[in-house]
Amino acid sequence: MSAVPDILQRFERAADGVAALNRYPFADRRKAWAERLGVNLPELELLDGFIDGGSCQYVASANAVESDGIGPPDDAVGMASIARAAHRKESNILDPALQALQAATQHAHLNAFIQLASDVQLAEQARAAGSASKAGMAQALLGVPIGVKDLMAVKGFALTGGTKGGSAQRSSKNALAVSRLRDAGALIIGTTNLHELAYGITSENPHYGFVGNPRGLGFIAGGSSGGSAAVVAAGIVGAAVGTDTAGSIRIPAACCGVVGFKPSYDVIPRQGAMDLGATLDHLGPIARSVDDAALLFSVMAGLPAQVPQRLSSLKGMRIGVPSNYFFEPLAPDVLRAMNDAMDRMRADGAELVPITLPGMENSAALQFVTLCSEATAVHWQRLVHRPETLGADVRVRLEIGQFFPAIWYTRAQGIRTALAAMFQSTMAGIDVLITPTLRTTAPASGTKSLIVGQQEMPLHAAMTSLTLPFNLTGMPALSMPCGLGVNGLPVGLQLAGARSDDWKVLAVAARVERLVRSDESFI
Repeated sequence: MSAVPDILQRFERAADGVAALNRYPFADRRKAWAERLGVNLPELELLDGFIDGGSCQYVASANAVESDGIGPPDDAVGMASIARAAHRKESNILDPALQALQAATQHAHLNAFIQLASDVQLAEQARAAGSASKAGMAQALLGVPIGVKDLMAVKGFALTGGTKGGSAQRSSKNALAVSRLRDAGALIIGTTNLHELAYGITSENPHYGFVGNPRGLGFIAGGSSGGSAAVVAAGIVGAAVGTDTAGSIRIPAACCGVVGFKPSYDVIPRQGAMDLGATLDHLGPIARSVDDAALLFSVMAGLPAQVPQRLSSLKGMRIGVPSNYFFEPLAPDVLRAMNDAMDRMRADGAELVPITLPGMENSAALQFVTLCSEATAVHWQRLVHRPETLGADVRVRLEIGQFFPAIWYTRAQGIRTALAAMFQSTMAGIDVLITPTLRTTAPASGTKSLIVGQQEMPLHAAMTSLTLPFNLTGMPALSMPCGLGVNGLPVGLQLAGARSDDWKVLAVAARVERLVRSDESFI
């Protein structure tokens, strides 16, 4: 008998005993567990073969990084121009937010918001921002309308987590990152829709509706921060806040043709945000431009509000191009867009350096056991006592987390530590890495698997395999559009840097953005 059915049989034999040990009262769902585990057979085979991976020492939380950037220039566009007009009293503080609220109503078909602010709520926010401005407080985002993923506390809004069993009570305070945005004068127009509990990559939410992709209705917006990306892509707001555990900022940014930035681990504090996988979770911005993403990032990280250093060219920059894992398999239209972007970077003076990244084949298995174990631990009480409040896909993913042996988790963290060390060593010789964000453009809604090149891949593998390595390592990574695929949907380009090199990634991204924007196919 082959090893593949053998490992599933072992899981099935153990399921009843483990469920009984955990006092999980729904052993009749063993068929659903086996089917879901079958989707992840490649990861299970790797996990089953893991031996001692070394010391289990996850990299400690990073401190807030210092910036070599600059404040927004006087002629800045985007969010900085809105704040400048409000400061100069060229416009009413409340007007942009009211316009955004109207636009959100007009785009209600996208299901991008779970809750919208009332006129009264917005007026209260505007009064508070105006009073702080008169008191001389720095208000880099004065009057700027922003959406916040419904996974973090926003005062005056219920924290639902995108699930039916979420809180119905309005939060009495803000998550720390949201508090910093409000202190900077931002106006929260609403909380955005997401994949339930942030545990998925389609944002096809069974409780609050499927998030539509403004670039192509009928295609997924990506997830889990699908609502945040959709409201930016639709032009409702210039920026929104998302979270990223396996790519949940960068995946929807790529699907919707906007910029998504996952900073170094814990540079933006997670206090007040719901956990999914505590050692993998990141907060970050989604915006229409790198400058706007940087401005939002700097405020949420507790730094002076600023945009990246302006690079006149990429001369002297060593850009690492992985020769394994990231570019194979890849859809032909994604490869063409990536090659065109890299040609432009080379012509701008960048040195593109081929590099090999050993051990990448373990990434998906490391992510699988880490996230399944951590997410199930976080949501265990909900799973046991209120399973009927969960959508089918999230419920079964939480259920299977109880079946992973502790030794698998421990070994995975040791191998994960080695993976992070390998990346850190590699980054010593280059400035940033360049990869695609996704292996394809956004798939159609309801897709279960994709043909990439000549290879069939489950949807989760096709969508997360290029983003999740940087959650495992805590490295900063940014997705930006670099052209269109054959179906007219955006192609995402990803830049990643060493831990704490957030501003270097943003500076290079800002330069690359200017290079690819000269292409008429850019969105």
